[in-house]
Amino acid sequence: MPFSWSGRTTQTLSAAALSALLLASAGKHFDEPGLFVGTVPDVLCRDDSGVHSNGPFAVLSREEWVAVSGLLQAGAAVGLLIPATRRATAACVAALSGLRLACRLDVLRRADGPGGTSRQRSEHALRLALHVPLIAWAWSLRTPVLSVVSRPGPAELLR
Repeated sequence: MPFSWSGRTTQTLSAAALSALLLASAGKHFDEPGLFVGTVPDVLCRDDSGVHSNGPFAVLSREEWVAVSGLLQAGAAVGLLIPATRRATAACVAALSGLRLACRLDVLRRADGPGGTSRQRSEHALRLALHVPLIAWAWSLRTPVLSVVSRPGPAELLR
C-alpha cells in the first residue's frame, strides 16, 4: 500500500516543526536570557534608576521582555499543534516575528556603531535574514488545507 502525502499531513508536519523551533527558542529565553537582553530596543525598556525618562512603551525591564517573549513563544508552540487554533496562532507568530525583525534592525544599527564589532554585525545580519523565511513559514500555516477529491485514473476507468 503506497503512502501518499496529503496537504493536511504536510501542514501538520510543518506546524509541528515550527512548534519545535519555537519551543527550543522559548527554552533558550529562560536558560540563557543574556543572549536576548541586548535585542530589546531601548524605547521598550523601563529604567527604574531614574537616569533616563521612561517613554510610553517602556512598561517592562529588558529581562521581563525576554521572559514575556519566551512565554509567548511557548504558547505559540502549543497553539500551532492544535488545528482549531493553528490559523490564528500562525498569524500571531508571523506578527511576533515581524516585531522581532524590527528589534533585529535596531540591534544591527547599534552593532554598526562605534561600539560594535564585525562579528556582531555579521551575527545580527544573519539573524535578521533568518526572520524573513520564518515570517513566510508562519504565514503559510494560515492557509486552510482544502480537501482534494480523488478522481479515478485511466486504469480505474477501464475496469
